[in-house]
Amino acid sequence: MTILSRANHILSRILESLTILLMVGLTAIVIIAVLARLMGQSFSWYDEVAAIMLAWITYYGSALAALHRRHIGFDTVLLALPPHARLVALLLAEGLVLLFFVLMARAGLQVLEVLEGDMLVSLTWVPIQFTQSVIPIGATLFVVCQLLSLPEYWSKTMQGISLEHAEIEEEVETELQKNKDRV
Repeated sequence: MTILSRANHILSRILESLTILLMVGLTAIVIIAVLARLMGQSFSWYDEVAAIMLAWITYYGSALAALHRRHIGFDTVLLALPPHARLVALLLAEGLVLLFFVLMARAGLQVLEVLEGDMLVSLTWVPIQFTQSVIPIGATLFVVCQLLSLPEYWSKTMQGISLEHAEIEEEVETELQKNKDRV
């Protein structure tokens, strides 16, 4: 296992665990809040915390999707280009994505400066800086994940291999193996 694939694997496990933990936490908070409301009680903080957790799931899940190149894309169009044009298009697209997320991380840091000293409305002991730290952290993680997955994507794209078609073929093969045992 190369250093790059090892780093990819470790980061994938961390992001998967974090995303699952946040999803379980969000589910638990919503269920508890619904049950409390049914019993005539209401938590003043649950909707604010749930919204924050949903944002965190979005940012960390997005980084995980970038690591596995699972964002919506049209590599069929890219693969239809001649090799040199494909190279230029890939570099341009990757550069624009990376630039966007670098700018987003920078803007996120500025947001944290502006929010210094502010606290959540419903949980006055929680700094808003903590809840909004997901912006620069998530954007930075997205950049790291995009860069970690770039060599494999580059290689497959230059070979004319579609990531989408490869994924579909892998799923079909997995299902065929499962069904093979049933027959």
